[in-house]
Amino acid sequence: MVDDVYACVVHAAGDLRVEERPAGEPGAGQVAVRIEYGGICGSDLHYYHDGGVGNFRIREPLVLGHEVVGRISGGDLPAGTPVGIHPATPCGACPECARDRRNICASSSYLGSAARDPHIQGGFVQELIVRADQVRVLPAELALRTAVLAEPLSVAIHAVRQAGEGAVDGKRALVTGAGPIGLLVAAALRQAGAAEVVVTDLHEAPLALASQVGATQTIRADTTDWPDEIDVAIEASGTAGGLRTCLERVRRGGTVVQVGSLPGGDTAFAGSLLMTRELTLTGAFRFDHEFDTAIALLADGLSVDPIVTHAFPLDEARAAFDLASDRTVASKVLLDLSGDTQR
Repeated sequence: MVDDVYACVVHAAGDLRVEERPAGEPGAGQVAVRIEYGGICGSDLHYYHDGGVGNFRIREPLVLGHEVVGRISGGDLPAGTPVGIHPATPCGACPECARDRRNICASSSYLGSAARDPHIQGGFVQELIVRADQVRVLPAELALRTAVLAEPLSVAIHAVRQAGEGAVDGKRALVTGAGPIGLLVAAALRQAGAAEVVVTDLHEAPLALASQVGATQTIRADTTDWPDEIDVAIEASGTAGGLRTCLERVRRGGTVVQVGSLPGGDTAFAGSLLMTRELTLTGAFRFDHEFDTAIALLADGLSVDPIVTHAFPLDEARAAFDLASDRTVASKVLLDLSGDTQR
């Protein structure tokens, strides 16, 4: 245990600080985790640039981060045990929890989120106290730098599962957007048995990464040269244009899964195509049991390491966030919280 810790805190749009905070002590049913790596997510970038994600606006200083791994430093588990942290705490009592759809629990707490008031403080902090049932002991052979991808990989696995049981096995799938989630969706599609995975993006660098993690074909999003008979399309760009591409390119009777975070408010989409071609359009939000699946796949050697392109020490958080915002250069950018930080 430590006397004080440093954390990456957003106060408002463009106002990101590394500041000292008092360390806590784990209570009953809790553990303390000395965080080593944290992955910067698209939602973290939205909080940094826009002061919110969709309708969730910053109303108080918020410690960012929900993709975090580290080692036990207090509580009932042995000190030094490597762990991943499931960022969600569903209520356990609502109809959604009762139906085992805890990822859409309206009362769930999620690390680094402004969805509730007071906000749920996140994991970009040198030592984090969480419920013991949120931690997963990691296999000894799984490096923490790779294990930090378990959370976004869980999102990708859930998106693939939302297409339906066996829906991608032996089929041709399309992924719009080759950011970290889109890249992990491509890897998850191949692991689920997709025969072909077509990935689109506007930039060459992420498309090159897509080829390394499972894409069988990459296409510039501004091209007119498209393959026929897309069976399943997964929209990972979070743009209206990406959604339209999915609705236009998927075969008649096909399925589209929206996993990219669209802007708050209304989004125009090609509803006539949805109707006349009898498409299925469904959403994919966060994950639940997929977290354990993701850890197992990473431990088994799922090839996703190229997605991590950069790592910065905590006291260079602003530089890390700025680089992570440039998709022509960076994919998944990590904060390394394992060293000493002084400001």
